[in-house]
Amino acid sequence: MPIQFEHVYLAAAGLHLPGPAVNNEEMDAYIAPINRISMRIKSRILAENGIQTRHYGIDAEGQTVENHAQMAATAVHQCLDRAQVSLDKVSLLAVGSSGGDALMPGFANMIQGELAAPPMQTVSCQGVCAAGVSAIEFAAQAIELGAHQQALAVAAEMPSRMFKKSRFAPRGYQSDFDAHFLRWMLSDGAGALLLSRQAKAGLNIKLKWIHQKSFSGDYPVCMQLGLTEDRSQSFLDFASSDEAEAAGAMSLRQDIRMLPQLFDVCIHEYVKLVNEGWIKSTDIDHFLCHYSSAKFMPVVEDLLAKAGLSIPPERWYSNLATRGNTGAASIFIMLADFLQTKPLKAGEKIFCFIPESGRISAAYMLFEVVKGETSSPAIAPAITTNSFEPNIPAPHQAENAPLALQPLLTQLASLWQDYRSQVWRSPVISQLVSQRFDVASYRDWTAAWVPQVREGSLWMREAAASLNGDFAPLASLIELHANDEQHDFEILYQDYQAAGGELPLTALKRNPGGEALNSYLHALAATPNPIGLLGAIYIIEGTGQRIVPALLPMLRQQVDLPPQAFKFLEYHGTNDEHHLARWLAAVEITLAIDPKAAHAILNTAKRCAQLYLMQFEHI
Repeated sequence: MPIQFEHVYLAAAGLHLPGPAVNNEEMDAYIAPINRISMRIKSRILAENGIQTRHYGIDAEGQTVENHAQMAATAVHQCLDRAQVSLDKVSLLAVGSSGGDALMPGFANMIQGELAAPPMQTVSCQGVCAAGVSAIEFAAQAIELGAHQQALAVAAEMPSRMFKKSRFAPRGYQSDFDAHFLRWMLSDGAGALLLSRQAKAGLNIKLKWIHQKSFSGDYPVCMQLGLTEDRSQSFLDFASSDEAEAAGAMSLRQDIRMLPQLFDVCIHEYVKLVNEGWIKSTDIDHFLCHYSSAKFMPVVEDLLAKAGLSIPPERWYSNLATRGNTGAASIFIMLADFLQTKPLKAGEKIFCFIPESGRISAAYMLFEVVKGETSSPAIAPAITTNSFEPNIPAPHQAENAPLALQPLLTQLASLWQDYRSQVWRSPVISQLVSQRFDVASYRDWTAAWVPQVREGSLWMREAAASLNGDFAPLASLIELHANDEQHDFEILYQDYQAAGGELPLTALKRNPGGEALNSYLHALAATPNPIGLLGAIYIIEGTGQRIVPALLPMLRQQVDLPPQAFKFLEYHGTNDEHHLARWLAAVEITLAIDPKAAHAILNTAKRCAQLYLMQFEHI
């Protein structure tokens, strides 16, 4: 039975096709025929499939120009641009594909990393053409349940890397028809759909239902990668990857003799949907059918006609001829093109049909164009923290603290979670995570950091001098901390010089974020009893203790400098834990004097996190 939806809207659709459009003659530059048999297969297949142009993420030399995750990320950006929605408003990323750039981790996590997206829930649906529908269904169900307000469903395929000549040429005449067939059928591309719980003013595209069914228990494998030609062995059964490749276990194959069974099964399942009252052919205004070859369009028409359920040809929509067959991404790319080119009216129904040949599956979706509706009240999205950054705990865990400190530390830990994630997605750290860091990047970073660190002991001493009355005993703790840090900037300046920095110490200037942070800290330190600065120390020292150690291995790997060029980072990663122990003692003393001081500490930590993040943003 189909899954019905009452509160799910298709807010926008985006697509991305890498490289220039490649026509049938130009294909040889990318996936050249291997021999005369291959050339005959090519001529036959191109004459039947109706594809005139397609796109590849590789160049004529077989080098990857744009990888799988990059294509998907670009499609997401276009989708969000069309919806005028920022990525931080999305709390779920569901992805469907036959596989990403790596066997693991999940493709959705790799795309999230490529996007440098905020923490969110992710799900990776692996399959063939219907995998994208599985991603849509998961995202739609999450929205329907109220767990998320907005979700991205994404599909991407990049088979070109498996089809290039360098992979097929060594096998020569041994390459069987089933392996050659898909070389001339499939191409690269990505699509993204933004699903929302909220309708907007004007026309909306409402998801009515999705129905998927697999018949894998009835049929043998039709389309596969990773098995030998006779399906008897997995690529993992071989002694080495070279042997698996030589045996053809790494060739993508389709048994075209089974394709008539696929369409017969899928049309009969459609007939069942009609019989059960889910759809009528006469009600379909737009029919988006994912067929892999124009050869199969009359097959579908004939089967529908025999069932007395014909859909007039003028209601069919396909972009196969110009976009190619992009597997799981096809229906996404089709919807994106359709919505950009077809004017819609309220009441029109859009029916999507996605057959999958992997082991015979069928998927169907029904959308309806509706006028702006008032959907269910918003429910706060449940966001999890599957992201590309390491799991970095808060500087102090509430459960390990004295009872009186636990409420404050719990709030600070929540603040830390957001701050940490934003730091990891700042430009300078994103550059490091994506392995694009170099000596010049490190030099720029240290140049902006030195003058900020130089001020640390100064505002601390100013704050200590401003303490009086019951809070006066705190001054000695803060002075001790200031003494520990008063020469730290000199260590950092030496690191700057080791990275090739030539400016004198006095010539190094804080960036706008550093300037704002410094002004804020000095202004607060000059006020009577500035106990809120304990919140600033929490963020600053926590960065040194919890974030810096995770950065250091990446810096050493990417920045071609001797170990002594990272003395400041190594020192803080080792010593800030002792500093935070001292901080905890200061907080315990402060709250014993005035429990209401927790509010000032938390507010100052919030402001310091904002300004410290601004400093990262301006590097």
